[in-house]
Amino acid sequence: MSDISDKKENNYSEDSIENTRRKKMDEFEKNFDKSVMERDYDYANFEPSSSNEGSKTSYSTDSTPLRKKKRTNEINSFSDSDTKKRIERDSKKALKQQKKEDKKIEKSKAKRNKKLFKWVWLSMILFVAIILASVIMVGVNDMLAIGRDKNPTKVKISIPENPTISQIATILAENGVINRADYFAVYANITSDESDFRKGEFEIETDKDYEAIINFLQSNNNRSDIVTVQLTEGMNVLEIANKLHEEGVITDVQKFLDICNSDKLDEDFPFIKDIDNASDRYYKLEGYLFPDTYNFYLAEDPEEAVYKMLSNFDNKVNHTKERYFGNSKKTLLIDEINDTDYSLDEIVTIASIIQAEAANKEDMYTISSILHNRLSYGADAGVSKLDCDSTVFYPYRKKSDVPDSIKDSFTSSYDTYSFSGLPAGPICNPSLEALKAAVSPYDTEYLYFCHASAEDGGTPYYATNMSDHLYNLQISGND
Repeated sequence: MSDISDKKENNYSEDSIENTRRKKMDEFEKNFDKSVMERDYDYANFEPSSSNEGSKTSYSTDSTPLRKKKRTNEINSFSDSDTKKRIERDSKKALKQQKKEDKKIEKSKAKRNKKLFKWVWLSMILFVAIILASVIMVGVNDMLAIGRDKNPTKVKISIPENPTISQIATILAENGVINRADYFAVYANITSDESDFRKGEFEIETDKDYEAIINFLQSNNNRSDIVTVQLTEGMNVLEIANKLHEEGVITDVQKFLDICNSDKLDEDFPFIKDIDNASDRYYKLEGYLFPDTYNFYLAEDPEEAVYKMLSNFDNKVNHTKERYFGNSKKTLLIDEINDTDYSLDEIVTIASIIQAEAANKEDMYTISSILHNRLSYGADAGVSKLDCDSTVFYPYRKKSDVPDSIKDSFTSSYDTYSFSGLPAGPICNPSLEALKAAVSPYDTEYLYFCHASAEDGGTPYYATNMSDHLYNLQISGND
């Protein structure tokens, strides 16, 4: 009987435990919170304990606090295997769903931020574009002279020697020719070179666009500081240099003289390049600075001044047809020279002596005949030298012109009393008439000449022999 009672009691206890477990499980499932299940707890130490009171089973936990574990751990110690798997499955599904929601939120935020960034960026671009457009329009208007053509005036500006584009832009802006020096400087640097701009005075209108301004300032023809200078026949290089300096055409006499003794312009003028004894001359370009009336500019480049005179000589000799002595038709002077026994340089040298010695046009052709006679047969007639006073002190006009430091010891290498034949080069710059006389002398037998003083009219006297020449010296007042 006791055995049966014990067995029933045991069965009851087992049934009670199972019922209690199921009730607990049902309550657990009802009260299950997914948000709690996202956290990992350690149920390993959650163990049931038996109590004799009321034959009920109670549960107690260890004093150790719950610890986070991996989700692969068991959920609790009293769940059956199916329940535990279902709980784990629901937990994983909840986590996955939460991650999806988080991704959606992040994606939405990124999309909003991208739109915001795009609008900010576009706004900045638009702002910069507006600023640039306004800046460009200001420059374009000034470049095209828009707005400056309403009340155009003419102003006078002065461009210095070797100007920079920045200096030119500042000068133009200060005088109201342009509105923006910075825009002009950029434009000029792109389209031009500093070396192309001319120094000097210019009168320029204020309604010109940038390109017109640049072209205007790069041409000497537009300069207003023009000086008219007459270079008379027979002036030598030194006298021309001093004259140009006095008139303000050149600022450096020595620079002018250096150019007259250089080969800088040889390639432009072949007749200069043909000179083969430049080292024997005082000034290589003597004789080729054609005397005439010129328009120069104040403070002009000496090389440009020399170029003008050489160009004039070239035009007169090589490109202008004239009717010369003994010819019925017009020909070029160079063709007439080529028909003689002399080179161009020798003709220029003869013409320079004629220019320095002759009293008038008619006298030129007679003196030319005397020089030609002496050069041709003078030695056979007892006259071996040209004996021309005009050559004695060259490159100076007379002894008083020789610097004091060398006056007592000076001897000219061009002195035709000391050397036979023609001097090394011309002694002055002859006129066209003197060149014609050198090419076409009168036909005479004269070997000597002299002149009365200028006060007495400068009358010329000619002779074929020394005896007659001595008489002429006496009657002319030269004895």
